[in-house]
Amino acid sequence: MSPKELVKRFYKSDAYINPEIMKEYLHPECIVDWHTTKGFIQMDYDALLNLTTEISKAYVRAKARVSHIIQEGNIVSVRFTRYAKTIENPREEMFLAHVMIIWEIKDEKLYRGYKMSQIS
Repeated sequence: MSPKELVKRFYKSDAYINPEIMKEYLHPECIVDWHTTKGFIQMDYDALLNLTTEISKAYVRAKARVSHIIQEGNIVSVRFTRYAKTIENPREEMFLAHVMIIWEIKDEKLYRGYKMSQIS
């Protein structure tokens, strides 16, 4: 599978709200450098799984609407908007953030991420 196809499958999956699915995509040495509207966060494999576990407690569905995806070698850049449905209100889709991330793929897994996100 190409790096671009791997990333496409990742963003179409329920990995954002399901730690077991997330494990399938993350390299064990994964690190994400994340610049948020609140500041900088660096997350490793365990922190990403913990975040997914916490998110799964609040959301029944999460969707990434990808607008751009570009591959160069083992690097894939993705621009998307994240939406979710909460447990309290599963019928209404809620905007979460605009996101841009550059993924380095290693051993057919998400290895290194450089992420920027902004809520509106």
